[in-house]
Amino acid sequence: MDFIGLLIASGLVSGAGYGMIAMGFAVIYKATGVVNFAQGELVMLTAYISFTIASTLDLNFFALMALTIPIAMVLGLALERIFIRPMLGEPPFAIVMVTIGLAVVLRSTTIMIWGPDPFEFPVGLPRTVIKIGTLPFYPAQIAAIAALGCLVAAAWAFLRFSRYGIAMRATAANEKAALLMGISVSRIHSLAWVLSSAIASVAGVLFAANFKLGPDIWFQGLKSFPAVILGGLDSIVGAAIGGIVIGLIENLAQGYLGHGLREVVGFAVIVIVLMVRPYGLFGEREIERV
Repeated sequence: MDFIGLLIASGLVSGAGYGMIAMGFAVIYKATGVVNFAQGELVMLTAYISFTIASTLDLNFFALMALTIPIAMVLGLALERIFIRPMLGEPPFAIVMVTIGLAVVLRSTTIMIWGPDPFEFPVGLPRTVIKIGTLPFYPAQIAAIAALGCLVAAAWAFLRFSRYGIAMRATAANEKAALLMGISVSRIHSLAWVLSSAIASVAGVLFAANFKLGPDIWFQGLKSFPAVILGGLDSIVGAAIGGIVIGLIENLAQGYLGHGLREVVGFAVIVIVLMVRPYGLFGEREIERV
């Protein structure tokens, strides 16, 4: 019982990280219809920026995030304006290729500035173990799970009640109709990148706090992709749920079937989901009438 409890606890922590990164994927896809393959690099870069802030200023966790998130939002807006805005009107494949090129640029820039060596990242949280029932957690692990819950609640409220959230849903449903209704689609695209970068900063800081800060963090973006497929590329809340499911499946597979399967099982889930429900568990099925 203790063994499976530890696997579930670690799976929830990993799944929280996957879920936050997957939400970033889903935000941009929902608004633009394009997969941002630089999402993992955004997570990495914002984590390094936060590390620099923490190394310069003696801040607690909440103050650190209060500085990191606005900087990440400005970064997301700048990347959208410089790299993505000029591509409006181009085929989605061309924009996807731009995001792949952007990923390489961000990865190289991060290594050039901070170097290839990993760092310990103290984020102003204590290191004492806290037991919830029989499951042991560090405060940073609890913070990751709590952050995912807060982001899911905020995303749901934003899309349902806010003016810009409703505009984003309208743009996702029919971009041309949204334009005819007076919605600025370019502004919605910018907003999606801003929100995605903010989510990436939370995911990056908490991942670095729970594991390590290194240039290989970008790979978490690729590992989170099965969560997006499972939940649905156009479902922000579904992507978060998919992250938790993938995290639990990975850790249970590692514990009971073998360590090597942890890296494989998520992508095996992609194959199965695409065969059964190509639009994901919570994604909207596209119906074309001819």
